[in-house]
Order: sequence, then C-alpha cells, then structure tokens
Amino acid sequence: MNNRHIQLINVSKKFQNNIVVNDVSFEIADNEFFVLLGPSGCGKSTTLRMIAGLEEVSSGKIISNNLNITEEDPKDRNMAFVFQNYALYPHMDVRKNLSYSLRLRKTDQNVINQKIEWVANLLKIKELLNRKPSQLSGGQRQRVALGRSLVREPNAFLLDEPLSNLDAQLRVEMRQELILLQKNLSKTFIYVTHDQVEAMTMASRICIMNNGKVLQIGKPQEVYDNPNSIFVAKFLANPVNNILKSKIASRNGDLHIESLNLTIKNRDLNHLSEVFFSIRPENLNLTRSDQSHTFEVKIAQIENHGHELLISANLDVNKEIIYFRASKERTFSIGDKIKLNFDIKDLLFFDTITERIIK
Repeated sequence: MNNRHIQLINVSKKFQNNIVVNDVSFEIADNEFFVLLGPSGCGKSTTLRMIAGLEEVSSGKIISNNLNITEEDPKDRNMAFVFQNYALYPHMDVRKNLSYSLRLRKTDQNVINQKIEWVANLLKIKELLNRKPSQLSGGQRQRVALGRSLVREPNAFLLDEPLSNLDAQLRVEMRQELILLQKNLSKTFIYVTHDQVEAMTMASRICIMNNGKVLQIGKPQEVYDNPNSIFVAKFLANPVNNILKSKIASRNGDLHIESLNLTIKNRDLNHLSEVFFSIRPENLNLTRSDQSHTFEVKIAQIENHGHELLISANLDVNKEIIYFRASKERTFSIGDKIKLNFDIKDLLFFDTITERIIK
C-alpha cells in the first residue's frame, strides 16, 4: 500500500485465557477513513485501544510511519482518542476542556488561544466556550470532544463509536460533519462502529471483524456486493439479506436450485449437493413473465417503511421465507402469489461447512 501510515502485524490480545483479538493484520493509508465494523464483543474497540496505546499488545507489532510503536506510551504516539461517552471534565467549561492537554504541556497561552479560536470556528462551537458540559446537548458534547482532540493536531484520530449516544437525526448530521472534517483536515481517521450504515457512508475502506478476527477488508461497495462469507453477507444487510440453504444438482453443465425450482445456465457445482445461496432483497424484481431466473412466491407479511415496502414471502417449493423490496405505490395482499426474478450476477453461493464464498 502506498503512503502506509499505520500497520498491524499479527496483533493479538489476551485477557487471562480469553483471546479477544486474534492475529489481526492490516494496513491503513495516510489520510484514510478506515472503519472497524462488527458486532459488540468482536474485538474492534480493543484493537483501537491497542493502536492508541491504551491496551497492551499480547503479541504482534504496531507500526506507525515505519516506526515500531508497540510499546510506546500513548502520549508519544501523536494520536487522539475520541471516546464513546465524550469523557469531558464536568467541572470545566468548554474552553478549559479544549485547552486541557495544551495546558498540561505548558503550551504558550497565545498559542492556546489561537488553537481554541481555530477549533471553535471549525466546529461551530464558539458560542459554547463558557458553558459546562451539563449545559450542552449530545451533539454539542460530541463536537467538544472532537475539538479537544483537534487542538493537539495529531497525525491520526481514533474514534470509538462516537455517535452511538445520539438520536437518529443527529447521527445523520454528525456523519456528514465527520466526513467533511476528515476531508478538510486530510488526517487519518480510524473509526469503530457496529452500525453498517455508518460504515457504508463514511469509510474509504471497511474492516469487518468477528470473534477477534478480521474477516474481510475492502471498499464499502465492494464488500457489500462481494461478501466473502455468510457472516459478512448477513452483517452488511439493510435490514436483512436472504441467506437460504438448498439442494442443488448439476445437469449437463447447468445448475438446478431445488428450493427456487429454477436452473442456472452454464454454472456447474458438481462437487456439491447442497449450498447456501444469497440474493439481496433489492435485487429481486417483480415480473409477470417466465423469463430466466424467475420463481414463484406467496406473500406472507408486508412492512410499510414509508418510502418503500419490505415484503416477506414463502417460496413455492419449501415454504422458506425470502424478502424483497417493492414500491409503496404497489398494492399487495397477504396470500397473493407473485413471480420474482433476478440478474445472475447478484446470486452468490456459499459452502455449507466453511460458510465461505464459492467462486
């Protein structure tokens, strides 16, 4: 990778006999917005804390700008950590919270004033400088927490679920602000979240973790379209993905999928008799014809999401549930039989034992 900024090499973390981060390796480019994504307890926050120096590394190395910083003190890493709970000092006003780290370093007061002025203008918090944290909204506290990191002018920002305590509307606004901030600063952001929407909208690359391991790294759309495992296919879903098991049969170079009662031309998996297959709800289309890759379903439930409908339906063959999206302008009733079809490029197969993608 060109302009490599931070590199983890076979990094692991043990708490007693519990391995919470297991042999993790990745590289982060300079000025990249890199997102660690995964469910609670997957090891993503521990990984971030090891990069910051807030947790010791059990084994492996952390490299920053070609220097081994594995055992460096946090204060010597030139990285700023933004905590989930903001970690503001309640007895200090915003101005003193912003300047705290600078005052500890005995920075000249004129320099402190200049930096606070710059940060307050950048984050639009100038009118808040004399308020205490208890007088601020959640979004304002988040801006102050960011500002406290900004005044240090670090090489990298490490953000641990910074938006999780905000309401839905404010999360959207703060996502946009963080994206613009990162672009304007041209700094490396390493961002931890369990929210796939945050990851998809903010990241230049996503690193998906589970059970302490890295499962897949790539650009958001690439990972969404080409998940390498069932876990990734399920986790990157909004709100669900169709993952179904089916008997299959290879016939003269074609593949018959029993649960859909349809045949895929020029696809041969003759070494297998059963697979998981995946097709996202948005890739299923209503049709009235019997064109290729068409199958019949019976509508079971209809969810009105305001801008669209999410419909669950039973497959005609084995009654398993499959989801598809439809326009809110369409009228459906429970029990209706309809036909769906899809583009073959949107159909993925996974091994039933390893749960890995079958190419």
